Amino acid sequence: MAQLRLTSPVPGVVRPLTAVPDPVFAEQMVGPGLAVEPDRTGRQDVLAPCDGVVGALHPHAFALELDDGRAVLVHVGIDTVTLAGQGFELHVERGRRVRAGDRVLTWSPVDVAAAGLSTMCPVVALQAEAVDVTLLVPEGERVEAGRPVLGWTAG
Repeated sequence: MAQLRLTSPVPGVVRPLTAVPDPVFAEQMVGPGLAVEPDRTGRQDVLAPCDGVVGALHPHAFALELDDGRAVLVHVGIDTVTLAGQGFELHVERGRRVRAGDRVLTWSPVDVAAAGLSTMCPVVALQAEAVDVTLLVPEGERVEAGRPVLGWTAG
């Protein structure tokens, strides 16, 4: 099966999931992936990392369901659920089909940081085997939103 390429949802610096200050991500409990430490801008669009159907949707996170049964999670900041949607603007609804690069939501990393929360954005291949997911960009490298950062081969 062809390798799925996941793109960065935000502009920033690629970090390992182990750097995320949340054990669910750092210990890869939900799956392997990476995190992007976003540029500190006032307003920033968060883009779909691949084609799929919006499954779970919250102001601070979304999951895309792929046609082949796989799913990808993008979490915007850590513990941002505590903001109860304040500062986040959704541009899609659940059940909508999106393409890689489509705008899913808008947020402010500056405001999230000001609230004392981590702005790290994990991108996770849900329930994937770590051996099936490869980094396409070295950790510590700065990427633009939409640049391929992960490869995921179906096991």
